[in-house]
Amino acid sequence: MTWRFGLTEATFEPLWLTHWVLAATLALPILFGLLGALFSPRRTLPVALVCVPILLTGVLLLMEYQQAGLLRWQWQVAGVTVSLRLGGVSILMLLVTQWVGAAAALYTPGHLRLTNPGKQARWLWPLMGVLISALSLIWLAADLLTLYAALELMGLAAVGMLLLSGKPAALQAGMRYLLLALVGSLAYLLGVALILGYWGQLNLQALAEVVEPGPVAWIAAALIGAGLALKAALFPLHGWLTPVHESAWTPVSALHAALVVKASLFILLMLWNILLPSSLFAPRFVAWLGMLAIVWGGLVAWRSDSLKTLVASSTVAQLGYLMVAFPLIIGPDIPPLPKALAWEGFWLQLIGHALAKAAMFMAAGNLILATGESSLKGLAGTSRRLPLSLLIFGLASVTLMGLPPSSGFTAKWLLLQAMVMTQQWVAVVALLMGTLLTAAYVFRVFRYSFDETAPRHHYQPLAPSMDLVALALALAAFALGLLAHLPLALLQGGGV
Repeated sequence: MTWRFGLTEATFEPLWLTHWVLAATLALPILFGLLGALFSPRRTLPVALVCVPILLTGVLLLMEYQQAGLLRWQWQVAGVTVSLRLGGVSILMLLVTQWVGAAAALYTPGHLRLTNPGKQARWLWPLMGVLISALSLIWLAADLLTLYAALELMGLAAVGMLLLSGKPAALQAGMRYLLLALVGSLAYLLGVALILGYWGQLNLQALAEVVEPGPVAWIAAALIGAGLALKAALFPLHGWLTPVHESAWTPVSALHAALVVKASLFILLMLWNILLPSSLFAPRFVAWLGMLAIVWGGLVAWRSDSLKTLVASSTVAQLGYLMVAFPLIIGPDIPPLPKALAWEGFWLQLIGHALAKAAMFMAAGNLILATGESSLKGLAGTSRRLPLSLLIFGLASVTLMGLPPSSGFTAKWLLLQAMVMTQQWVAVVALLMGTLLTAAYVFRVFRYSFDETAPRHHYQPLAPSMDLVALALALAAFALGLLAHLPLALLQGGGV
């Protein structure tokens, strides 16, 4: 399975132009973020202009991958080997990161104009740039040390963004998040130290060739898994997630829920493929936790009275769908066909959720900002004045519920096929219950929003770009179900 992550030998050497494109991919977000701190853009146009070259680097790397297949880079830095590779999964996640990051950046000027948070808002731009660069490095990294450095850089940037609002609740939630993230990092480092001490390898490809099943591999996998599960807010280590989103700015929540928690999950799946290639218990244990996450997250969201709590709790449930796929992808006795279906369903679910959840957080942020209310009851009557924001919320919900023809439907269909083929009936029931619970808490939002007997409140007008950016993300998640062959073709390519 390691070949799916690009941990094999490359057929062709990267061209000299590709080296420069790779450098620009990692450096431009940070550079433009620093420029944002200096000039503090208040309009969407300058942000759109600086997003173009960043998105262009992703397109150029995609073209290079399609022509040459898997690409690898390796350098010696202060006696440490840094290894990168560009495979199907890497380029797919890189493109999603760049486009969701661009959407969050385009949304931010309108949000800052309306909230007027103060001078500290200028630091959102460099932190956002560092976050995008760190995420890009995670998708490309092919050694444990680079993964750790990128993971820590991403975590520090995420914490910094969460603290910018300056609210006491945000400071408390952000510091708790930082402490738990540091605990997760310590567990990860202990696992890496055990691997280095026993096998003497940090390069993932070399590690995959020498690793042997046994107590060392199991302990290292447990340490790394616990640390990454804490960072990814996987059930039951998700307690820090909802308080973080309650007081975070909307573009920060959108980036965090769409991309940040996915990075740790990506690393976990990749490393367990190396350390536990024939394990039966560990992936099944994760799957059982995923089933509980689907039900628990759905129930918490259904009973929530706060719109942001509802959206944040649904993230716990949606991550459960990805956890349920672990034994289908890593399991030793899974036939090739259901394993391939689960692999495709996993990534399509991850991408669809990233797009839809970013759109849902933006739509929820627009509703809260326009009404000044954060509770569901406070949304009463918004259908008369904020129909577009509610439409965006509904379109994103279609993907999360898994209704056709959205990407959520296609992903869950692939996962259900794999589960039926392997007779995992409890997982099938959990997925169906998750769909019903998602519908239940989504319809609660609309029940209050379409209350025509509610009094008319004062509504703050929104910047047009705020709704348009969220609408583009929701439509992309919706259309991805019809165009699923495009990302799946990357996953099936010889380079992945």
